[in-house]
Formats: sequence, structure tokens, C-alpha cells
Amino acid sequence: MALLDTDLSLARNSYYAATSPREPAFAPLQGDARCDVAIVGGGLSGLAAALDLRQRGFDVALLEAREIGSGASGRNGGQAIHGLACDQELIEFQLGATDARLVWDMSIEALDLLRERIKEHAIACEWRDGWLGVARTPGKARELLRSGERAEKRYGYRMQGLAAGELGHWIASPEFHGGLYDPRSGHLHPLKYTRGLARAAAAAGARLHEGSEVLVLEQGTQPILRTARGSLRASQVLLAGNVYLGALAPQLAPRIMPVGTYIACSEVLPEALADSLIPSRSAVCDNNFVLDYFRTTDDNRMLYGGRVSYSTRTPGRLAESMRQRMVLTFPQLEGRHIEYAWGGFVDITMNRAPDFGRLGEQRNIYYLQGYSGHGLALSGLAGRLVAEAMAGDASRFDVFAQLGHRNFPGGTRLRTPALVLGMAWYRLRDMLA
Repeated sequence: MALLDTDLSLARNSYYAATSPREPAFAPLQGDARCDVAIVGGGLSGLAAALDLRQRGFDVALLEAREIGSGASGRNGGQAIHGLACDQELIEFQLGATDARLVWDMSIEALDLLRERIKEHAIACEWRDGWLGVARTPGKARELLRSGERAEKRYGYRMQGLAAGELGHWIASPEFHGGLYDPRSGHLHPLKYTRGLARAAAAAGARLHEGSEVLVLEQGTQPILRTARGSLRASQVLLAGNVYLGALAPQLAPRIMPVGTYIACSEVLPEALADSLIPSRSAVCDNNFVLDYFRTTDDNRMLYGGRVSYSTRTPGRLAESMRQRMVLTFPQLEGRHIEYAWGGFVDITMNRAPDFGRLGEQRNIYYLQGYSGHGLALSGLAGRLVAEAMAGDASRFDVFAQLGHRNFPGGTRLRTPALVLGMAWYRLRDMLA
């Protein structure tokens, strides 16, 4: 089974799909067409770029293989958080202090841009302010609090550190030894947001085509994208398909790995119980390398993510295993039914830093990938950076494009087993910290 088909199969029992009714479909590409910019991928990166490019006057067409939001954009944990998936020290090491500061500031700008788009386009996506980082061991608590102190000292970004004795006011769980609260980060319903962004892009004049898998990309001064039913010729191209690009850009595939991530959602809880679990109604995640993340929804469910698969195989008894993780964190949810359990793939890089750049001799094919599970906000800004670059100002895009990336070791056959072994080491390290 193809990766995208597996992803769609896993998403069939998604809470998001059940609470965001399917809108009228966008027609597939039919026949031969032209545009200024062709975009591959109907997720948040591609849609954000389409919207900003149309606002700059470009003729834009977007090709999505299945449905808008059918990949990670429409079924992730819904958490929009400051920074990147990698440690900021990595960015400082690679780019130096000045450009690292630009990257940090752009990650914060991404949060503000997310809010602006929600407001400007009246996207009803259940946005809530607040993110709470928590630590499962005393050592991890010290690490978490140091990260907050460092963000304030180096970047002027202030978060509230929480000692173990203060956590009872923030989360009703015996599992945690320290916390860090950020009011500027937050969470939303990702499928409602993705579909809202698609409506905004279409209203701005972007041509969106679902059911239009790109089978061939012919590079050149005027690249051509061919689907089963038509072709699209463009002056510039954006590849925003991440792990679903297949053979379109074989030089990019070795730099990212598909990692399965899984989420469960409980039955509706009494409002008083839901309020008591996370009184601030913030998004929460721990700071383990292989982390758990969770939040309450607007309709008073517990949405809990935490299982990952580095082998691309779906864990057995998914709903029950997720329920057990949820009850470990919140014992008061023992006996509560899991109503939805789903999953899908995200793209990670070796260093967990995002991978942005250009391809081809003409340098007219851009790509965005490698958000490493931290792309809900950053993907929206990445779309804007591409639009700026295509309009002639690549200064901000090129800051990210300077980041160095390596292929995963082991080649096509051995890189997945190698990653599984590596992640076993990180799990052990988390337990011993």
C-alpha cells in the first residue's frame, strides 16, 4: 500500500474529519493549462503560499493528489508552538548568532501570522491561546526550565517557569516535575484551519485542484507538471508535498523520513472534569525526545497523542494503547471510552531542522519539507517566505536555505531499521534523564 493511501486509511477514524464536514470538492486538473506558479501539495505550506502569491498578483494553480488537508496538515495534534523542532543551539551553531536570531524571530512571527489569518479570513477553527511544556523527571524539569531562561536571555522571549509545587494549578496529573508556560503559543482544530485557508486562497483567485496527483515533473525554464488528466506549465514551482512527493524529486527523499504519529480522542467528558484536567485549557506536551502531547477540545474531550512508529507500521490495538497512555497521565480518566483513534505520517530530518531550498539548473523549483512535527505555525510563514522569494526578495527564505542537511544513513533498505534502533536509544535516554 502506498504511503499516502496508508495515511488516508489511518485517518478514517479521525476526530477532525468527524467534526469538520467535507466541503464541495475542487475539480481535478483537466487538459493543458499555464500559470505563473504551480504548487504541488494542498497542505498548509502550499495553501499559505497560494494565498500570499495571489495577494501579490501571481496566477497560481495548486495540485493536490487526494483532498485538501488529507496529509499531516489536517490531522496533526493542533499545537502551534514557538521555535523549531530542533534545539535553537543547532541553529546558532550552523548560522551564527545574527541569523539564528532571525530564525527565532520568524518562528514567533509565524504564531502572529497564524492569528492574523484566522482573523482576516474569519476561519472558525477553535483557536485557544496557551502552551504548557511539562517534564516527567526532575532532570527533565531542570532542562525545561533552563530552556525557558535561555530563550529570555538570548532572545528576549519570556515564558513562565513552574516548579513542581506550582503544577497542580496548571495540570491535574501526578506525572510531572516542572513546567514552562507560553501564552503566545496555542492550539486549534487543524482540519478546520486548513480548509479555511483553502477557501481563502480560492476566494483570492488561486485555482485549486484535488484528485490531481503529479506523476511527472519536467524541469526547465518553464517546468511542466503532468497528471493523469492534464498538464500544467509554469514559470516557477513549489513542491510542498513532503513525504508524499514520491519520485518527483528523488534528490530530496533521502533527507527526510516518514514517521508515523498517532492520536486518540476520548468520549465527551463532563465540562467540570475537562476544566479540571488542564484549567487553562492550554496545549500540553512533555520534553522527552519521543514525546506525548495532549489538550482538551472545545466539546470537552481529551485529545491525546503519543505513539510513534519509525518503521511505518501502525501499532497494534492502537485505541487501547493510546487509552493506557492517557490514563497514565490522567488516572481520573480510567473507564473513559476512546471514541476516535487515528494517525499518519510526518516528515523528519536528521537534525529536526526544516529543509527549505531550490532545485534545478534554473533554480525555479522551490521546496519546503522537514518540519519534523513542528510545522503548524511555521508552515504558514514558510509559504510567505516562498512568495517573497518568487517575487524577487529571497533574503528571508535564504536564511533557512543555509541550514545544512544530511541523508539518513543506510540507504533505501537500511535507513528505516537504523532509525528504529536510534530511537530505541533516545527512549532509553528519556527514561534515565
